[in-house]
Amino acid sequence: MSLIVQKYGGTSVGDMVRIQNVARRVIKTYEAGHKVVVVLSAMAGVTDHLIQMAEVITDRPNRREMDMLMATGEQQTVALMAIALESMGYKSRSLLGFQANIRTDEHRMSAKIQHIDAKPIMDLLAQNTIVIIAGFQGVDAMGNITTLGRGGSDTSAVAIAAAIKADVCEIFTDVDGVYTADPGIVPKARKLKCVTHDVMLEMSGLGAKVLQIRSVEFAKKFDVPVHVRSSFNEEEGTMIVGEDRDMEKMVVAGVTFKKDDARVTITKVPDQPGIAARIFSAVAEIGVSVDMIIQNTRAEHLTDITFTVPKTDYDRTMEVVQQVAGKIGAQSVLGDKDIAKVSITGVGMKTNHGVAAKMFSILAQEGINIMMISTSEIRISCVVEEKYAELATRCLHTAFGLDKE
Repeated sequence: MSLIVQKYGGTSVGDMVRIQNVARRVIKTYEAGHKVVVVLSAMAGVTDHLIQMAEVITDRPNRREMDMLMATGEQQTVALMAIALESMGYKSRSLLGFQANIRTDEHRMSAKIQHIDAKPIMDLLAQNTIVIIAGFQGVDAMGNITTLGRGGSDTSAVAIAAAIKADVCEIFTDVDGVYTADPGIVPKARKLKCVTHDVMLEMSGLGAKVLQIRSVEFAKKFDVPVHVRSSFNEEEGTMIVGEDRDMEKMVVAGVTFKKDDARVTITKVPDQPGIAARIFSAVAEIGVSVDMIIQNTRAEHLTDITFTVPKTDYDRTMEVVQQVAGKIGAQSVLGDKDIAKVSITGVGMKTNHGVAAKMFSILAQEGINIMMISTSEIRISCVVEEKYAELATRCLHTAFGLDKE
């Protein structure tokens, strides 16, 4: 007997027929002798519709009330799933985030899970109940309903798997695994049998839309095996695990791109101790995460600081940075939303030389200018003009041999 967490995304529960199909799949796992916890997203399109309704009223809705509103999407699906399972003769119980004791911080619309009390879930499992939990949501210390941001149901599932010490967390989605690139952009992209937590962490943060990055962080921190697979067939998907020697043989495992970022540049900043801290502390205070940062030194003790933030946070960031720039005596603040980040990732990059040079050469051959560069042991990222994102991805995929088995 295994303890299995299964998470189904919005497409998988997109209508009544699909909800019933998922129920049958859950029952199949249960009948195989496993204890099952099911984590569900809202039906496809429901969260967007809820946001649009709020934006009809105001372009800046209260963020606490937005959490309250958006959490209703998952409430529908967990209740319907419990109804479906009960109608098929199986004992089940649906739980919202606060009922499952998923405790979060107070960041509205992007809360982070701090702790999960597993007792309510384990008590139900001990009664041979199929437990169905609303993903994407939790409760803060003041009792307010919170939501975890886009893709938050993945995070809910992995965090719950860690809390109850599940044997595996199965993420069912509309794709059948992790690919070397987006198959919609790169026709020759291939499904990977196995990916390490580290590589998946990089790929998720760089635009791979299979898993939300915080879910991978939980998986790595608590060593949760994650199986990404399709809810529309029975095929094996991609296992995400702590280590895999076969992955080390691949110099580059995947090519990703991301169009969700914007670039902010502060020009002629006084090059003095504490100035950078003032800038990024102000950005942090409004709950915006900064990604790439580059500082260029000018003459006369001046510098330019460029960084990227999520495009959805661009207007708020520009407003705050302009205020700080005035206080520190910087010359101007410039912004650019028409950018994309193209990245290559692979554990094998640790022991192979010349990977960066090859990447830069390929982009140069295609006439693609590089605006920013950042690296880690297993990743190289370049910011380019948004219009070149797909071309760069295809060229790099071919150049690093990922078109072939």
